Amino acid sequence: MARRRAARCHVMERRRLLQLATAVAGTTWLPRSAWSQPRLPDDPFTLGVASGSPAATSVVLWTRLAGAALVGEPVTLRWEIADDERFARVVQSGQAQALPELAHAAHVEAQGLAPDRWYFYRFTAGPWVSPVGRTRTFPADDAPAGRLRLAYASCQRWEHGWYGAWRHMRADAPDAVVFLGDYIYEYPMAANPVRSTGSGWVLSLDDYRARYALHRSDPDLQAMHHACPWLYTWDDHEVQNDYAGEQAGVGGPPVGDFPRRRAAAYQAWYEHTPVRASVLTRALQGLASGQGLRIYGQQRFGRLATLLLLDTRQYKSPQACTPGGQAGSGVVNPLQCAAWGEPERTMLGAQQEAWLAAQLARGGAAWTVLGQSTLFGMRDFAPGPGRLLWNDGWDGYPAARRRLVEALQATAAPNPVLLGGDVHENWVGHVKADYERPGSTSVGVEFCGTSITSRASRPETVAVRLEENPHFVYAEADHRGYGIAEFTPERLQVTLRGVDDVRRKDSGVLTLARFVVEAGRPVVQRA
Repeated sequence: MARRRAARCHVMERRRLLQLATAVAGTTWLPRSAWSQPRLPDDPFTLGVASGSPAATSVVLWTRLAGAALVGEPVTLRWEIADDERFARVVQSGQAQALPELAHAAHVEAQGLAPDRWYFYRFTAGPWVSPVGRTRTFPADDAPAGRLRLAYASCQRWEHGWYGAWRHMRADAPDAVVFLGDYIYEYPMAANPVRSTGSGWVLSLDDYRARYALHRSDPDLQAMHHACPWLYTWDDHEVQNDYAGEQAGVGGPPVGDFPRRRAAAYQAWYEHTPVRASVLTRALQGLASGQGLRIYGQQRFGRLATLLLLDTRQYKSPQACTPGGQAGSGVVNPLQCAAWGEPERTMLGAQQEAWLAAQLARGGAAWTVLGQSTLFGMRDFAPGPGRLLWNDGWDGYPAARRRLVEALQATAAPNPVLLGGDVHENWVGHVKADYERPGSTSVGVEFCGTSITSRASRPETVAVRLEENPHFVYAEADHRGYGIAEFTPERLQVTLRGVDDVRRKDSGVLTLARFVVEAGRPVVQRA
């Protein structure tokens, strides 16, 4: 009886979400008869605005309304895009509806914009006007482009520090931000917190929504969202530490229905992320059936760069040989793990691997940039003879890593650059054809960034590990911060930036190191 009742609940949930998908798909433009407007006594735009998924003629505009007056009520918003910050020259405007079923989030896919242009945008609801955001379109696929300035970052645990890194990144004026995972953490509290989440474990849809809203309340993070468009992938803490595909992770009270928890986390991620409204129907269909939503995709920046954002969490095989026989991550001797090299084990899943190979084969741009959530190159934790590898990253999936490297080689993808996060340390090095042979060909280069706030390993251990892994040329764990990658047709320059003290709101920032990669030569050099 209980099983039959649960099945009926899942059918009803799926039907509700499918109806929601159908309704929302048509609400970007609304006739006046469809307007709805509850009384809004307080400013509903306290979570700010954001933009993302920039293409040559379109960009996604986002906001989420907040306030007690919104409970159960849909709200019709007006949006505007202008050439100037004062909105004297409005180039587009329209209406969109913020529905309570999606936490009053609005995703507007603005079309018909001019390529390679900066714009300003804002929303209004009743008497209230949102902060003004600044966004841009990318050059057309076949257009020349002289420069692309990307910021990349990851891992911003609330309790571990202030978000001063975002304030300094804004001053560095990137064209776009690539966020590489762990936008939130599902934990209740950290030891010796700098600030408090004020809540317990994040388990339900309401919990995830509240945690995102907490992060979005930070003024430095809001300001960075207001400054330029963002591109995204995710890692584990958007759901649960060390989860892999449909296998639950570790930490917190047990949850009987992990796929349902994951679906709630994915929905909350969508509600707080400026991804395309055109994927909403497919996303909600997947969520309703307990499946996921596709977030991997491609963006072109003219003939200068192809940006490929990968999902290394949703489709991955469970970790192999975790010590103690538990789920989750651990450091493992691969020679003592029979499953380590099994060819069917995957980080990306077969469908995403095939899509990636097809995208790499298309070429057409000077640089091939792969944004994914973690360190790609082998990182041996054991000094001297023997080997100890972390089983949650690419090291734990050597067959999958080999397939990706072979795809880069087979397609002759131009100037591959891998960006990653997750490990809370800066690692810079070479993508090798065979990590078992240090002298093998370098296929590309890798820049794995530190965290915005999340704490790192002891800095003194990093120097030992760097010496043990000669395909890396630089590593450090002393600083929290971000990277700036500036692409031109001739070269890539990467600047690593670190804040002085993440525990201080007013922390300064310094340049940790600079590197150059010349086009046509996959070698990292100190600048």
